[in-house]
Amino acid sequence: MAAVTAILAGLGAAVLWATSTLSTSRSTRLVTPTSVLATVMAIGAATMAPFALAGGVPDALGGRELLWLGVSGLANVVGLLLAYTSLRTGKVGIVAPITSAQGAAAALIAVLLGETLAPGTGLMLGVIVVGVVLASISRADDGMERGRDRRGALFAGCAALLFGLGLYASGRMAEDVPLAWVVFVPRLVGVVVFSVPMLVLGRVRMTRRALPFVVASGLCEIAGLLLFNIGARESIAVTAIVSSQFAALAAAGAYMMFGERLYRVQLAGVVAIVVGVSVLTGLQA
Repeated sequence: MAAVTAILAGLGAAVLWATSTLSTSRSTRLVTPTSVLATVMAIGAATMAPFALAGGVPDALGGRELLWLGVSGLANVVGLLLAYTSLRTGKVGIVAPITSAQGAAAALIAVLLGETLAPGTGLMLGVIVVGVVLASISRADDGMERGRDRRGALFAGCAALLFGLGLYASGRMAEDVPLAWVVFVPRLVGVVVFSVPMLVLGRVRMTRRALPFVVASGLCEIAGLLLFNIGARESIAVTAIVSSQFAALAAAGAYMMFGERLYRVQLAGVVAIVVGVSVLTGLQA
């Protein structure tokens, strides 16, 4: 029963995160990525505030925990801005698999900071890196399309590194601080350091056509995270592996709904990333 719960929760998280990715790829082409990010941060903070504040401020929330939460928040904000920019310029089928390597980035950061990881981790990190390189290679005759593919892959790779830093920071205090606060504080940081300044400067523009996509992005991201944690209570490994397949679902969705086409070398890179992330997640979990 536990395995079934983990699989269903992981699948639900993957579907929600894939939906969020596809929605963002549309909204960032209707309004600027900064407008999307400012609104998504506000939606996330408003959604999680009641859950976080219901139990009051946790006793374990001290200076060290606030520091790590701040790092997580800043990394999440900048990472999302880069991810949204990559979705505005690049293909979902390339961007989503690269950003899904955030767990691999967290593992790499842990290695650099002196942690010992499971055997085979180094090999899987190498597979993922090769996959990212292959996914960024475009065979298009159109120079503009080649440039968009490369910029999208570059921004997505930088986003994955920042998301990895955010995951590492969250992991440093996740056992001491309630989950609602782990999710809420980084989004509150995003509102304070990004949403409010952008609003004051008049940089937030929203259209009636873009708003449903933006709301879907914000709500699906939060709902996916909550489902992930429900499944993780039963089996972290199973939930993490299944939920990481959001990248493959997003790529398939982009092919069916947007008519995206990947070249063979890019497809090989995407497959390498998906396999590498799945195996690495299992090793780490």
